[in-house]
Amino acid sequence: MSKTFVSYNNIFSSLGFDSKTVVENISKGNSGLEKLENASLLPEPFCASMISSEKIKNEFSKIGDASQFTKLEQMMILSLKDVIDASKIPLNEKVGLLVSTTKGNIDVLEKENNFPESRAYLSELGKIIQNFFGFKNEAIVLSNACVSGVLSVSVAKQFISEKKYDHVFITSGDLVSKFILSGFNSFQALSPEPCKPYDKNRVGINLGEVSASALVTSSEKNLPKEAVEILGNATCNDANHISGPSRTGEGLFRSVKAALKEANLNASEIDYISAHGTATTFNDEMEAIAFNRLGMKNVPINSLKGYFGHTLGASGLLETIVGMHFMEKNMLFSSKGFSDLGVSKSINIIKQNTPKSLNTFLKTASGFGGCNTAVIFKKQLTNQL
Repeated sequence: MSKTFVSYNNIFSSLGFDSKTVVENISKGNSGLEKLENASLLPEPFCASMISSEKIKNEFSKIGDASQFTKLEQMMILSLKDVIDASKIPLNEKVGLLVSTTKGNIDVLEKENNFPESRAYLSELGKIIQNFFGFKNEAIVLSNACVSGVLSVSVAKQFISEKKYDHVFITSGDLVSKFILSGFNSFQALSPEPCKPYDKNRVGINLGEVSASALVTSSEKNLPKEAVEILGNATCNDANHISGPSRTGEGLFRSVKAALKEANLNASEIDYISAHGTATTFNDEMEAIAFNRLGMKNVPINSLKGYFGHTLGASGLLETIVGMHFMEKNMLFSSKGFSDLGVSKSINIIKQNTPKSLNTFLKTASGFGGCNTAVIFKKQLTNQL
């Protein structure tokens, strides 16, 4: 079977408008989260990571008319453009486009929005991105709750292995909107302070908005230094509850186990886990149980939610890209917000930035409806010299 790589990448977020700047901010312990008071979004104060609409418009004005595009479309286009430009790949019939999101342009349904309601359809979002860049193939929109971002990497790998495409561009994104905030608030899941994944004093999640983009390719030529090979991947649904994971971590356990089998690795050969880590009681506990069942309690693990909040359908791709840069730097970065373990099973949370030789990492994600995805990545040989 031919190899598949995650290659050029870009992050557009409150911590910066390119991957390098974002990773530098993480290395310094900077977070994009802030406490906000915006009654038009939520009656009470909330903590989130948001990007100024004006800053986005200013960036977008360099390439097009911002008034013709929603905030999310602008973010996705800006993020993806840098990846397409860096790759220098002609957008011909052997190039695919995946758009990963949980709720897409849901904000256009709000009364104060000037776009037609049809713009809220996910298929419309795909067409906007496709037409802007001139992709020959129709965009495929992937929306499977909070695993969407990392699942898009798995789907791209599958398309390439089936010879449908030689290259697949992925762009992902979600916004902090009135609809999203009210939904999580109805679960009493929001934390008014910066989130604390796996910590005994955690009280819930923060939300964040971001767009992340990447190229998945079968070509070993001209790979950037942070590029990784996809060794194994799997998705499993635990069918437990519409918004709550299996208490035994069954879905996550099975997806990681299957990914390890495809990668021909055992648990001890994973150097680092980039986990989901939402800072909710059920999620964090489920992950701790699953990783213990897998024999991974000693593998260094972190959650990036303390830097970005939960970015929903973009989180898995965002955190994959950050993990790629961690490996290239041979550095484990701290799980921001963590102090004292607050789950029933022992796991090895990264408390401070630590140099370590990294060759493999596992990215996991879990989401509403019981979905769980795991992907294992390997550093390229040229990057280990």
